[in-house]
Amino acid sequence: MNQHHELGRAAPIWFPSTDYIRGSHVANVMRMMGIQLDINDPDVAYQEFYRRSVAEPEAFWRATLEEIGIEWLRPFTRLADLSNGIQRPQWFPGGGLNLVHNAVLRHLKSSRADKPAIIWEGENGAVVYLSYAELAEEVRRAAQMLRELGIARGDRVGIFLPMVPETAIAALAIAYIGAIFIPIFSGYGAEAAAVRLRDSGARLLITADAFYRRGQKVPLAAHARRAADAAACVEKIIVVRRMDQDFRADGMIAWDEAVQGRSPGDNSSPEPMESMDAFMLIYTSGTTGKPKGTVHYHAGFPLKGAQDMAHLFDLRAGEVMFWFTDMGWMMGPWLVLGALTLGATAFMYEGAPDYPEPDRIWRMIEQHRITHLGISPTLVRALIASGTDPISRHDLSSLRVLGSTGEVWNPEAYMWLFNEVGGRRLPIINYSGGTEVAGGLLGCTVFRPIKPCGFNTAVPGVQTVALDESGVPVVDTVGELAVRNAWPGMTNGFWQDPQRYLDTYWNRFENVWVHGDWALVDGEGHWYLLGRSDDTLKIAGKRVGPAEVEAAAGQCEGVKESAAIGVPHTTKGETPVLFVVLLPGCEASENRGGAIADKVAEALGKPLRPQAVYFVPDLPRTRNAKIMRRVLRAVHLGQEPGDLSGLENPTTLAHIPRANTHS
Repeated sequence: MNQHHELGRAAPIWFPSTDYIRGSHVANVMRMMGIQLDINDPDVAYQEFYRRSVAEPEAFWRATLEEIGIEWLRPFTRLADLSNGIQRPQWFPGGGLNLVHNAVLRHLKSSRADKPAIIWEGENGAVVYLSYAELAEEVRRAAQMLRELGIARGDRVGIFLPMVPETAIAALAIAYIGAIFIPIFSGYGAEAAAVRLRDSGARLLITADAFYRRGQKVPLAAHARRAADAAACVEKIIVVRRMDQDFRADGMIAWDEAVQGRSPGDNSSPEPMESMDAFMLIYTSGTTGKPKGTVHYHAGFPLKGAQDMAHLFDLRAGEVMFWFTDMGWMMGPWLVLGALTLGATAFMYEGAPDYPEPDRIWRMIEQHRITHLGISPTLVRALIASGTDPISRHDLSSLRVLGSTGEVWNPEAYMWLFNEVGGRRLPIINYSGGTEVAGGLLGCTVFRPIKPCGFNTAVPGVQTVALDESGVPVVDTVGELAVRNAWPGMTNGFWQDPQRYLDTYWNRFENVWVHGDWALVDGEGHWYLLGRSDDTLKIAGKRVGPAEVEAAAGQCEGVKESAAIGVPHTTKGETPVLFVVLLPGCEASENRGGAIADKVAEALGKPLRPQAVYFVPDLPRTRNAKIMRRVLRAVHLGQEPGDLSGLENPTTLAHIPRANTHS
């Protein structure tokens, strides 16, 4: 791959302080593992901590789970059984637990019982606070309702809800009785929801009558009814009354009526589960027509989510985590399960981030004293257009950590978040992994300096490497992001499709998980992502990641964001084509397109000058902000685009020009 980028040469812009290190989860685990910490030079201790997390996984995970406070109904005998291969580890054999005990019930024995577990705000301004004790009672009532509806251990239940309190309650209640929930993005149409319900064989669907989006009422129950009919496996639909919309139809039950009067009491216990028993089946989009159903288990995703929040974000008991997401994407369950397991507060928001005014997010931070904010680069770029006045009107002093995931940063947006929101005092915990890994492979820790747009660590316990074409680890050279060990939280395979799981992650190099991203790690252990490896352009035999082309284009005035793809070329094999979204007030023109193409050629070389620059109103992306370049390429070339159910904004496809046409 071409090395025309400046990655790895940037200087750090954030440095550790004693306030972030003292009392942190990592410092506590270091102490338990006998690692000496010099508060004035924490990097040395952290490097040893990471090394031992991979070299001594049993000691690392026992210390981590003890520090987090995980309680077992039956203790495990060892960390893992790898007799079925690294691809299919059995985690914590002999161990028994239920995630709801660790996320909710164990906190009732402490002073956290009366502290907020969930804070919810609706787009219309409604606010709900649920303490851990109140959440436990709501979960028990909902669990009793599910049992009386005939839902039992192992049954699948769809959750087709916006971010409302009942979304978290329903997910926890389903896990409480040993059933399996399927989170479905609230923005999906009936067809996308039906695919997931049908593939999982869901018996029950939980939805809402409607919800707000930019002041408009979205009639979710109508979509749910059509999805259930199309799936042909759903027996009943439970409807949360968010707006008192009329939803009555055969097989539809009001949530409030169904849970009314049901209270099994404080002695009700969650279903005892084995460590590898599934609790969630969450779908991700694939390159073919069928989404991948990733299977997650009680001693996996919840523990990995809590570990990442502890070791990377240093979320402590009593702090408030807000990640702008939907329950249908992995960051939704991650937010709820991870924050609650650590005894913190999960903040959930229903609506648009800039409605009714551009200061909506900043007002909520001030009002609810949010300490941790997770926000995507795409959303940051959108907020930049409103300037800094919406930020300056609010007190953001409660913020301690900023977070980001979903896509590669561009430097301008990153520095805006660091300077204007973080006041140059807050670390940005860049975080990347995915649904199949239950969180991160790369991240940042407050024990090390942070360079712009990068990651300062592989996630502890995960042996992450960049591999060349022969499978050899490389430094200061772009390679395939890969993992050379197994870790708790990795998916237990794809639902009813075991071979696809092996083909997707394990068929490139023996016993190595290949994640599908281009990555670079520099000599100081700082990481950078350069886009999906299956998005790679190969120009005249040379490989280049789309992020390099896009970064060059982003240096041009007026460019908000862009996406590069490769299209067939008679002599080069492939040539770049660039799709550009302009900032408001900037006019698309042939001259501007030429200037952008010239800038790419200047930065990367004449062979990489885009053949065409198209101006589009938006780019197709998933809800967690990943640009779908494969969809761009397919539509542009008139090919079958494959699975589109993960798109947040499918209307953008109508604006993608076809090859040999001009925009």
